[in-house]
Amino acid sequence: MLRLTEQEAAMDRTIFEAELQAEGYRETALREMPANQANPEHDHPFDARLLILGGEMTIACGGEERTYRAGDTFTMAAGRRHAERAGPAGVQYLAGRRHPAA
Repeated sequence: MLRLTEQEAAMDRTIFEAELQAEGYRETALREMPANQANPEHDHPFDARLLILGGEMTIACGGEERTYRAGDTFTMAAGRRHAERAGPAGVQYLAGRRHPAA
């Protein structure tokens, strides 16, 4: 399996953070979930965009599941119902939030 070097991962994170700002994601947070933790179906009042930094996370949405690993990104629109599950080693990710215009 291809792994990013620390320098490549840092560059990806820097680019990702710049993209978040350019796309109006004004809040960012470094988060993690422990091994195999599951968050039942829910939604958020904001758009979310994530960059997986380590481990893996499976997202179930609309009857489909997809697993994201280090270096992967995904976006979840505000109000979209989904469930989350961390992989066997947990997951670390950078999350951006963008609140829809009122």
